[in-house]
Amino acid sequence: MNIIIIEDEFRAAKSLQNLILDLKPESKILGVYDSIEASVEALSQDIKPDLIFMDIQLSDGLSFEIFKAVDITCPIIFCTAFDQYMLDAFKSKGVDYVLKPFSRDDISEALKKVDELRKFFQKNELPDIESLLQRITQPAGKTSFLVFKNQKYTTIATESVAYFYIHNEITHLVTFDKEQFQLSQPLGQVAEQVSGKQFFRINRQYLVNFKAIKEMEHYFQRKILVKLVIETPEKLLINKEKTHSFFTWLEDR
Repeated sequence: MNIIIIEDEFRAAKSLQNLILDLKPESKILGVYDSIEASVEALSQDIKPDLIFMDIQLSDGLSFEIFKAVDITCPIIFCTAFDQYMLDAFKSKGVDYVLKPFSRDDISEALKKVDELRKFFQKNELPDIESLLQRITQPAGKTSFLVFKNQKYTTIATESVAYFYIHNEITHLVTFDKEQFQLSQPLGQVAEQVSGKQFFRINRQYLVNFKAIKEMEHYFQRKILVKLVIETPEKLLINKEKTHSFFTWLEDR
């Protein structure tokens, strides 16, 4: 297996080389690069790795910039000290995300995962692994929201949000404990950030959590009245055009 390492910390790069060659003696390290610029230059040439170990924060920026400059078709194992880039990593052909300081077992498990994927697809190139992993990670959505109230900032876990709604053109967040906070984002942006499996925008004003729905009943003009486990300022009505997608969402669990 031909491997390249993109890592700007000398000790980390050296440790990776030693571990890889120890775990897979038949492997060949084609090169070690410490910046976006050097990596792009190397990958633009004839170099064709079967696997890349890649740090995320390099001396000249985030390594995701490399994907904008060159087409990388092999799988990536990301090794980084930060966990906030995990979703972006999986969107960029990442098959594993190893946090520093990594151990021999961490690298061994990551290499095993690559081998298992190769055997599964029965060829050297992983087909459409980016979209496959994107579909796996997408449902998680945004895990918390930063809010400001009574001169203090705090974070509210998304899972504790019963619903979001608009009032006077301002987006509000309401928790299952009936706490209410204002958000700076428009409701449409919030809807894009949260899990589409967990939240449904029933109309222009309300975005509700599946767990907050208590019951539904028929209403005038073939609309559906939705009742939540906590009260809402207005009746939650779904028009007949959106009824089908709403019930499909309810059943898609």
